[in-house]
Amino acid sequence: MPTVTPDPTVVLRDAGLRVTVRLATLRVLPDTPHVAADAIAASVRDELGTVSTQAVYDVLRALTTAGLVRRIEPAGSAALYENRTGDNHHLVCRTCGAIADVDCAVGEVPCLEPSQTQGYEVDEAEVVYWGTCSRCRSTASPITDPTPFPKPTPQEPPR
Repeated sequence: MPTVTPDPTVVLRDAGLRVTVRLATLRVLPDTPHVAADAIAASVRDELGTVSTQAVYDVLRALTTAGLVRRIEPAGSAALYENRTGDNHHLVCRTCGAIADVDCAVGEVPCLEPSQTQGYEVDEAEVVYWGTCSRCRSTASPITDPTPFPKPTPQEPPR
């Protein structure tokens, strides 16, 4: 008869131990992809009780470093986290900020290798597609400002 691996959460709780912040954090991501750390912390607190936001940030950093979680930072948005760590890109709605995963670009892939490396060893390229989601397109009000997020402030060159 095959052995069934028990759910680690059940094992920890049955032993009278608290579920770790790491495990609770990992459980949040499949249900809420592209989520900010504060929202993750709130979900973890709902499950575990008192947990500091800093503890969740520390866990997210460790999970990101370990390659279990991916951090994305669309322009004008707080850092967001997802558990899809492989090759994928993102669609971002300019109107409401909704984000959707899309598989890697197919066919002719533009700009995955820079024309000049400036001495860098390139190990990753991120692609973000910007547009308007179907829900926002179906509303009657036209888009007056296609970028509702705060615009980045240009940095002055050093003097």
